Amino acid sequence: MLRITMIGSGAIGLSVLSLLKNDPDVSIDSVIVAPDTLDQAREQVGAIAPQAQVVTGLAEVAQRPDLLVECAGHGALRAHVLPALEQGIPCVVVSIGALSDVELARQLEEAAKRGKTQVQLLSGAIGGIDALAAAKIGGLDSVVYTGRKPALAWKDTPADGQFKLEALTEPTVIFEGPAGEAARLFPKNANVAATLSLAGLGLDRTQVRLIADPTSKENVHHVQASGAFGSFEITMRGKPLAANPKTSALTVYSVVRAIGNQAHAVAI
Repeated sequence: MLRITMIGSGAIGLSVLSLLKNDPDVSIDSVIVAPDTLDQAREQVGAIAPQAQVVTGLAEVAQRPDLLVECAGHGALRAHVLPALEQGIPCVVVSIGALSDVELARQLEEAAKRGKTQVQLLSGAIGGIDALAAAKIGGLDSVVYTGRKPALAWKDTPADGQFKLEALTEPTVIFEGPAGEAARLFPKNANVAATLSLAGLGLDRTQVRLIADPTSKENVHHVQASGAFGSFEITMRGKPLAANPKTSALTVYSVVRAIGNQAHAVAI
């Protein structure tokens, strides 16, 4: 039985709980939430996993977990993942966009080393990460990521104001440049670019193109990579999570898969 403490009871966390509640090899023992959401979280988590203890920090968890699973956003890495790694607790992280902060990425690695454990970065909404990471070993020359979303999905970003999003009639490039700059300017859209960068050429050499498309009703991720291995292209048209249209459903499934790979007898 794999005993898990999860961070977050938002759309991703609750969806993961629902998908795992009947897995005989997994026990969600506790869920860490922000203090101002404690009462609501206890009600929501209790409806799905009544055995789970809902707390505000790792120190309150009754039994040391076998795995800490982060589903809460960038701030959770500093608040909860770093201390867990220092204590030797392995962690799974969804909010990879936070690692566009090179110093935070270094701190996570150092904490894992000191704790003699490991932090696993999930693929989330994008596929092909296994192929990209393998290609890096032989030598990568180029990685280009194109993210396409409906025009109004870019509201409240730097594109809002630079472009009249509501008036666009055709696909428009709103950003083109290195992944590090894309993550800084568009932090809520940073996870895919950061994931590709960490698996491949890094934040400075991974190229990003972001498109506001008034003709699209879905989020489209396109990756082109080439190097000594040859080349590949992958296009993913992600359906949103029903509980939160800003989140890809595949992100939830990637969390469940990662947990299953640690809990089950066979992993792939």
